[in-house]
Amino acid sequence: MAILLLEDGTTESDLSAIAHELEPLGIKLRHYDPGTSLLFPELMEQETVTDVEKRHIVGLHNSVFEFLQQENGYLWSDLLNIHPGSPNLETWMATYGRYHTHNAAEAIYLLAGEIIYGFVKPDRTQVQLLITSQDYLHIPAGVEHWCSFSASLHFKVIRYFTTVEGWVPIYTDTHQQFKI
Repeated sequence: MAILLLEDGTTESDLSAIAHELEPLGIKLRHYDPGTSLLFPELMEQETVTDVEKRHIVGLHNSVFEFLQQENGYLWSDLLNIHPGSPNLETWMATYGRYHTHNAAEAIYLLAGEIIYGFVKPDRTQVQLLITSQDYLHIPAGVEHWCSFSASLHFKVIRYFTTVEGWVPIYTDTHQQFKI
């Protein structure tokens, strides 16, 4: 389950309290356990997956999460599999590790591993959110944020896109105030 770190150093692990804290940003955080990971536990443990395996995983989740696609207008989705040997790992980290916004919503469903997000709230304070397996996160267009991998450098995530070009970062001058 998710953990929210507030700027004053306190943490929150209650999902409804985290959702309430992120509400002013329009961010949706939900935890879904459709049991799909039980259908392919070996794929969740593997460091790499083939394109065929990726399509199978995405297809299965698209059928389970069809309501999310309709609710949010997602046009397409893919599976991003990051591990220590991933090609272009440093580029991924540099691209999304700086504060930025997007002209389109960023939405993910984390299948395995952990991801850390940082957000700038309307009062300019910052919070950090650690999401874990089976967490769904929807960040509206224009929300200032960054994304980082956990220390394990391992996750599998389905990304949902509302535009053909995907998420194009628009960098801001904000700097991270603290780190998890």
